[in-house]
Amino acid sequence: MTPLRLIIISCLLYILYRLLSGLRKKGVYGKNQGAAASGKAVQDVLVEDPVCHTFVPKGQAVQLHHDKQMYYFCSNKCCEMFLKTKGAEE
Repeated sequence: MTPLRLIIISCLLYILYRLLSGLRKKGVYGKNQGAAASGKAVQDVLVEDPVCHTFVPKGQAVQLHHDKQMYYFCSNKCCEMFLKTKGAEE
């Protein structure tokens, strides 16, 4: 074989390797690395604060169980404001 053929074949093999490794990372070829495929729950679900209507990740939100319902807040300040308004209504 000539050196030019060796260079071309090695370049083609390298390109093929890169394509296959890229597909594996995306989950198209081989095992999927995502949380949904592994059975783990997604942790970054956004919930809306009922006071200021800000969306916060559920894992970072301040939680309050009130009247058999779970409420999520962006801060303790919003949670306290919610309790004041609910207390005034009752």
